[in-house]
Amino acid sequence: MTAKLITSTIYKAVFTILVITSQLLYSQKKKNDTLKEESIKAISLYKKNFKEIIPAQTIQGEALERLNSHSVADALRYFSGVQIKDYGGIGGLKTINVRSLGSQHVGVFYDGIQLGNVQNGLVDLGRYSLDDLEEISLYNGQKSEIFQPAKDFGSSGSIYLQPKIPVFKGTRKTNLVIRAKSASIDLFNPSFRLEQKISDRVSASFSAEFMQSDGIYRFRYAKKYPDGQQAYDTIAKRQDSDIKAKRFETSLNGILNNGSWNIRGYGYISDRGMPAPIVNGRFGGRGARLSDENYFVQANLRKKLFPKFETQLKAKFAYDYTHFMDTVRSQSIMYTDNVYIQREVYLSSSNIYSITPNWDVSLSGDFQYNNLDANLDNFSYPTRYTTLVALATTYQWNRFKILGSLLGTFTFEEVRKNKRPGDSREWTPAVFMSYQPEIIPELTLRAFYKRIFRLPTFNDLYYTNIGNTYLKPEFTNQYDVGFTYQKNYNNYFFKSFYAKVDGYYNKVQDKIVAAPNGSMFRWLMMNLGLVEIIGADVNVQAEMQLGKVKLRPLLSYTYQSARDMTDPEDTFYKNQIPYTPWHSGSFALMADYKDWSFNYSAMYVGKRYDVNQDNIQYNYVQPWYTHDLSVQKKFNWADHQFKVSLEMNNIFNQYYDVVINYPMPGRNFKLILNFTL
Repeated sequence: MTAKLITSTIYKAVFTILVITSQLLYSQKKKNDTLKEESIKAISLYKKNFKEIIPAQTIQGEALERLNSHSVADALRYFSGVQIKDYGGIGGLKTINVRSLGSQHVGVFYDGIQLGNVQNGLVDLGRYSLDDLEEISLYNGQKSEIFQPAKDFGSSGSIYLQPKIPVFKGTRKTNLVIRAKSASIDLFNPSFRLEQKISDRVSASFSAEFMQSDGIYRFRYAKKYPDGQQAYDTIAKRQDSDIKAKRFETSLNGILNNGSWNIRGYGYISDRGMPAPIVNGRFGGRGARLSDENYFVQANLRKKLFPKFETQLKAKFAYDYTHFMDTVRSQSIMYTDNVYIQREVYLSSSNIYSITPNWDVSLSGDFQYNNLDANLDNFSYPTRYTTLVALATTYQWNRFKILGSLLGTFTFEEVRKNKRPGDSREWTPAVFMSYQPEIIPELTLRAFYKRIFRLPTFNDLYYTNIGNTYLKPEFTNQYDVGFTYQKNYNNYFFKSFYAKVDGYYNKVQDKIVAAPNGSMFRWLMMNLGLVEIIGADVNVQAEMQLGKVKLRPLLSYTYQSARDMTDPEDTFYKNQIPYTPWHSGSFALMADYKDWSFNYSAMYVGKRYDVNQDNIQYNYVQPWYTHDLSVQKKFNWADHQFKVSLEMNNIFNQYYDVVINYPMPGRNFKLILNFTL
């Protein structure tokens, strides 16, 4: 442990030196050109850009502060086609599943570079605050542009988190925002963001956040016997959900002639209790804890070298330390004290050439190095080398646009112990199309097909007594057709209308599952699954003006039939897969009057079945819904803005589980103070 702590300290020191050195170097750089001031983005859930064949679901700007959301996971609940797995409380794990393809098929990109977790393939979205984000976007298939790294072509769905870029109005050279949040779940959450204009072409930002909560909240828990009779129904307090976390982030942003660059450093340190499932009348006190440290430094350079040729370079180094400890000793839960260390190096080169004004081609190449250390017995200590090559083209003819891409993924792995899997070489295509009828210019018709895969994670392959080095990649085939309609009106009351509708069919082959191997205490990862998914997503948005009151209703709805088609002999053959509701949706209404803002939102998730795959009454999970309200007031004081927000979440105090036996909070309140200097 001493050596690992020393290694951790060295990495943190290197991280700090890199950030400070980069700031000192670039603070000396002075140019005479004027930094172009960016316009403030409008609050919207969509993008008005026909070149984007498959439009993203997007939340921008102030809307991120107004949807009663604490983290990225909370904000994503308002997108259609999304299921969030939330294990309760502020410190509980939060992951996303898009169109029932699995969390490992979702790529999460922070400032244009993917967040990785080669150990289990999951990104905990609860770690990422909304305070420093300008925009959150969700793409099905992939972002429909070709000037991007090869990694961006490699997911079934993608989430892009875009941090704020400093904007200085007039002669200002410094921006400072100070926030303080408090909530009824004993939350103490101060933060600040400092932006500095170093020269006409260089700016810097630094932000930090501290969060602490005991995580205790009341919940209702009811249990029934298999015959449907009530076993017990009680009110208890949730334990094991405390958290103490620190986040810091710094960036340098610069403008070149026909180009731009930026360097970003990020750190997150937390110690939290891991909420335990409520089973057999046990409501807490299990003693499981998770401590983690996550750091990365990344850089991006974009430059137009010739009138028709542009290039982009990206690089990243990441270090993740995880310590999980469970002190319980029982027949079903063994004493656990595990440490994992992940390291990642990522390099990317993307290039685009415009053959004609309507025809572009691109070539991208990426290299990624990952390794994993652990204090487990008989551990393999794996290292993975991944090379990706993507060739793509896009062509527009009048009102028709098509994009095609081909991604090559080549992996090689080394292990110090045990067996290693064979080398992997896969080529996966994608085709996207859209058409805008001349007779209805507000309407855009579109469709896409994509085949992609995800490699087995290190846990799938190497976890002691469970991993299986003979696993094959898990493939998905995606088919989508839909339309978008948007129109602005010169009406006194009705200002704009937007609708986005998609129907889709997904097929997951060689799904990786855990199956018993001889007894319930020995499991093995296997390629067994086949899942077929039929679904529909609907998004509607409008803008209205009622006197001096501006109204913006937002509506999303999802239908999904996701059935297990693995084996006709299984009792759950053609049953809905676990935790996938047939119906879900959300509604939000934002109202603005002078310096006042009012917000109402509602969330609904229909009936589901839990992880026991048979769709029987015993495995039935009740539908749940929540209603949230908030009000904000802005004050101007000596040319500075002060904002007060009061939120009431789950106003009807409904008790519900997103994941069975992990109860969510009932009614709770939050107060937010925001001061801009």
